[in-house]
Amino acid sequence: MDSQRNILLIGLALVSFLLFNQWQSYKNPAPVPTQQAQGSTLPAPSFADEHDPAPGHTSAAEKIITVKTDVLTLGINTIGGDVVTADLNEYAIEQDSADPFELLKDSQGHQFIAQSGLVGPQGIDLSSTDRPAYQVSTENLTLQDGQDELRIPMTFTANGINYVKTFVLKRGSYAVDVEYNIDNQSGQNATFGMYAHLRQNVQDKGGSITMPTYNGGAYSTQDTRYKKYSFEDMQDRNLSLNLTDGQGWAAMIQHYFAAAWIPREAPGTNLYTRVIGNLADIGVRMPNQTIGNGQTAELKATLWAGPKLQDQMAATAPNLDLVVDYGWLWFIAKPLHTLLSFIQGIVVNWGLAIICLTFIVRGAMYPLTKAQYTSMAKMRMLQPKLQAMRERIGDDRQRMSQEMMELYKKEKVNPLGGCLPIILQMPIFISLYWALMESVELRHSPFFGWITDLSAQDPYYILPLLMGASMFLIQKMSPTTVTDPMQQKIMTFMPVMFTFFFLWFPSGLVLYWLVSNIVTLIQQTLIYRALEKKGLHSK
Repeated sequence: MDSQRNILLIGLALVSFLLFNQWQSYKNPAPVPTQQAQGSTLPAPSFADEHDPAPGHTSAAEKIITVKTDVLTLGINTIGGDVVTADLNEYAIEQDSADPFELLKDSQGHQFIAQSGLVGPQGIDLSSTDRPAYQVSTENLTLQDGQDELRIPMTFTANGINYVKTFVLKRGSYAVDVEYNIDNQSGQNATFGMYAHLRQNVQDKGGSITMPTYNGGAYSTQDTRYKKYSFEDMQDRNLSLNLTDGQGWAAMIQHYFAAAWIPREAPGTNLYTRVIGNLADIGVRMPNQTIGNGQTAELKATLWAGPKLQDQMAATAPNLDLVVDYGWLWFIAKPLHTLLSFIQGIVVNWGLAIICLTFIVRGAMYPLTKAQYTSMAKMRMLQPKLQAMRERIGDDRQRMSQEMMELYKKEKVNPLGGCLPIILQMPIFISLYWALMESVELRHSPFFGWITDLSAQDPYYILPLLMGASMFLIQKMSPTTVTDPMQQKIMTFMPVMFTFFFLWFPSGLVLYWLVSNIVTLIQQTLIYRALEKKGLHSK
C-alpha cells in the first residue's frame, strides 16, 4: 500500500466520520427510563399551568435583584426566586465585544432560566402565577475585593411558616448554592419538597457537518454516568428516573457552556423532564420532608451556570465534567486535552500549544511512520516480481494468492505494514478533533496575525489553502505504483476535497493538520534518505 492510497483511506475515513457524527445527532435514540420501585417515583412539580406555559411573573411586587461576583452576574426574580439571567463576566458574547456572554436569559422568544421552589401539601410555589413574593434587603450586591463569598437571603412568611431562600456565590466559582431554611411555627406539621429545573424554549440541534455541536438536555444517575436527552426526546417521552443515592444531576448544555442542577443530601430524588407548549424542563424533584411544629429544616441544591471547565465541574458534582463530550474516544481525547492545557501553561499561546502537541504526537508515532514507509518501499521493490507472477499465472486467483503470500514470507514483507499506521493514527486525529472542538479555553483565543480566534474558521482561508498545498506536496514526494486512471484522478482530487472541508473547520484544528503535514514532509524526507542508503527507495 503506497502513500496515495493512504491519503485516500484518510479522506474516506474523515468524510465517513463527519457524516456519521451528523447522522448520530439526528438519530440518537431516547434511553429507556430505569424501572422504579412502586410508590418511589415523585411526580414532577405541578406549579406550571399546562394551558398557560408563560412565566406568569406579572405581580407588581416583582423585582430583579442583581448579584455580581468576579465571574458571574446573576439576575434573580423576587417572585419565586428564579435565576432569570446569568452573564459570564470573563466570556464575551462575541470576540472583542464589551458585552458578556448571556447564558441564562428571559427575553422574548428565547427563555432559558433556572427555577426552584417548594411543592407538596404546604408548598408555596403553587402555580405559574402563584409564586411567593420574597423580601430582600438590597437589590444590588457585588463581591468586594478581599471578599470570598456572597450570601443573598430572601425571606417569605405564610401560615406561620418562615422561609429563607439563600443564594450563595463564591469567588471564582460558577457553582451557586441554593438553600431553603424553613422554620415551622404554624402549630402543626408541614410537608413539602424542593424542586429545581432548567426551563428553555425547545431548540434545534444546531451545528453543521464540520462542527456538529449539541444543544439540549443531559443527565447523570447512579446507573448512567452521562446521557444526552435531546429536546426531541423530551417531546417524545417524559423522563422519570429515581436517584436512589441522591447522586446525579440534570443539565441543559450547548457548545462550550452548560447549566445544571445538582441535588444535595437527598436520596430518592426524582429526575424528570416535561414539555409544556414550546418550553422544555429538565430537573430534579427532591423527596418530601415533614417538619414538626417548632422545628427547622434545610433543603439544598447547587446550580452550575458557566463554561465547561472540567476541573471545576468535576469538583462540583461527580461526572458533571462529562458534559465536555469527547465521544466514544474520550479515553484518548481527555489525556490529549490535559497535555494541551499543560503545554499552554508553559508557552501561554494556545496556537503554539497545538503546534507543540502536534510535534509530540507525531514524534511518538515516528516508529510507526518509519515502519509504514519501509513496508511501502519493500512492496515497491517486489512489484516487478509480482507483475511477472501475474503474467505467468494468469487468472488463477487462488494460486496467485498463495504464491504472493509465499513471496511476502520469503522477502519478510508485511503487505499491511503500510496501512496499519494509518489505522492507528485516525483515532488520534478524531480524538484531537473533539478535544479542540470541546475546549472552551480555545474560544476567542488568538494565535497570531489574522488568526484571532482558534475556535472559529480562518477568515481568509489561508490555513486551509496551506494545508491543501502541503497535502499536494506529500503526494508529489510519495512514489506511487497506481496506474489506473480513475485512481490517479481520485488521488489528484483528494487535496482539493480536504481543502474544501477544512475551509469551515475551526482554525485550531486546521493548524494541527497543517503542522502534522509539515512534520510528515520532514519525516518523509529523512526516512527516504535513509532508505536510499539501504537501496530500498526508488522512484
